[in-house]
Amino acid sequence: MAAEGIHARPATALIRLVKKYKSIVSLRKGESTIQLNSMLNILTLGAKGGDTVTVLVDGADEAEAAAAIDNFFTEELKTL
Repeated sequence: MAAEGIHARPATALIRLVKKYKSIVSLRKGESTIQLNSMLNILTLGAKGGDTVTVLVDGADEAEAAAAIDNFFTEELKTL
């Protein structure tokens, strides 16, 4: 994540990825938790480079969604 936070291109790609699944995907930073379904929610979270962010996945296809999100953060984010 860039020092200033998640910028538009990776945030948009992450939202598109999450929308492929039926599971509800949320991000938690400290005491704040947002549903990962809009750019506004991501901006509201205010995550910056170096912050610890937890991904929460709940639903029928949560294993597949979690694997895809893990791949996004470990592999695809490098190319954006």
